[in-house]
Order: sequence, then C-alpha cells, then structure tokens
Amino acid sequence: MIKRILFFVSLIIPFTILQASIVILNGLTHNYKVENGQVYKGKIAIENTDNKPQNVKIFLQDFMYQSDGTISYTSPHTNEKTNTDWIRLNTNFITLKAKEKTEIYYEIIIPNTGINAGSYWSVIMVEPVEDVKPSDSKQGVNITSIIRYAIQVITDYDAEKIKPDLKFESVRIEKEEGRQTVKIAIANKGNIYCKPTAVIEIYNRKTGQKVGTFSSQAMGLLPKTSKSYHIDINTIPPGQYNAVIIATDEDENAFALNVELEVKND
Repeated sequence: MIKRILFFVSLIIPFTILQASIVILNGLTHNYKVENGQVYKGKIAIENTDNKPQNVKIFLQDFMYQSDGTISYTSPHTNEKTNTDWIRLNTNFITLKAKEKTEIYYEIIIPNTGINAGSYWSVIMVEPVEDVKPSDSKQGVNITSIIRYAIQVITDYDAEKIKPDLKFESVRIEKEEGRQTVKIAIANKGNIYCKPTAVIEIYNRKTGQKVGTFSSQAMGLLPKTSKSYHIDINTIPPGQYNAVIIATDEDENAFALNVELEVKND
C-alpha cells in the first residue's frame, strides 16, 4: 500500500497548470426588457491578453444556481424558462491574435405569441480552446486549466405586470475570513428577475436598543434560484439579539423576516 501511494504522488508532481488569457470587457449580465416580435442586438467584448494567438468557441447553454453554491450549466431546453431558441450568434468560433480585442455579436428574436409574463434566460459560453501539450520536462505533461465565461442573457417580458416573490430559506452566523458573518439564503419563487439587497437591523434582546444596521451587496436573482447574501457583523459583541432582515429589490419591493441571533466568541 505504501509503495502505491508514493507512486501516485510522484505522478502528480510534474504536472503544470496553465490558465487561459481571455477576458470579458463589458460585463457578465446582459438584461433586456422585450416585446413581442421585436429584435434586440447585443455584443460581447473580449480581449486576448496573452502574447500568442488564442482560439475561442462560443455556444449557448441553460443555467441555474442555488444558495448552497450549486451551479448548473446544461444543454438548451433543460430549463423551462430558456431563451436559447431566441438567440442567434454571429459566430461559434474565433481566433484572437496576441493582445487583440474583438466583439461577438448576437440577436435576440422575440416570438410574436406564446410568451407568458416573466423572465427568460440562458448563458453565452465563451471558452478558450486549449490543447494538452507535451512538456519540455521528461517527467510529465502540461495540463491546461480552461477558464470559461458565462454571459447571462436575460429577457424580461411584460415585467411591469408581475413582482418578485422572495423567500428566506435560512439565516446563520459563521466565521468567514476570521470575521463574524450573517449568511442569508434568499430564494426567488416568482417569475421575474430582480436584484435584491439584504439588510439586517440588530437589537439587544434585553433592552430592545438598536445596536446596528448592516447590508449586503446587491446580487441578481433569477426565478426559481437562490443565493446566499453575506453581511459582515464583526463589530457586534457576543450576545443574544433580535433582528429584522429586509430584502429589497431595485424597485423597492420589500420582504421582511424577524429572527433571533446569537453571536458567539468563537
């Protein structure tokens, strides 16, 4: 058994990990308010930061995520709210010269009928094409680590007719990088994309005195997905507290939850 373990380790050591050099210049979320029968145009600006040419393939996938960190990239039509059939890419493959910038164009063609109010989405995957190349070393090969980018294309149809429906899934306090952090799992049970912020107001349980208000970063939340919103409360001393958590989206739709918190020394 010992000999097998040592042999396994000796195989791993010579491998070298390389990273792709493609970067996206104009954001990873493209959001459109759409109408029946209309055509919308978009682009993805990319750059090759390396000193050598880079091949890149471009393709569509469906996309979901949950607050436990699960992210799913699946083939088109696996999500019932997919818009992959509406999106036309101008290319599926490009070659960028060293230090070159370029733009990938796409069209979104909205059907005339058969759309219910709400958000539809997919992702445009931008993936460098790398080969496994022999190493100059006699001991192994270089393995390239592929860094893919997923650009969300979200189309909101008749968005003004519906509102988000946010639900709190869980609230817990954990140490994150040595700091006390409230982690609030929020799910979007509705049919429209929104970008909520979580705010927590903390009160002394004995006196009722307010001891602080803290907020998270705003994060986009697709329908039927959830995310964990992190709030730093490291300035709050150990003790027993009552708290009000409020999730508010960009249109000031608000959802509240009363909780009890215990901040520990650990």
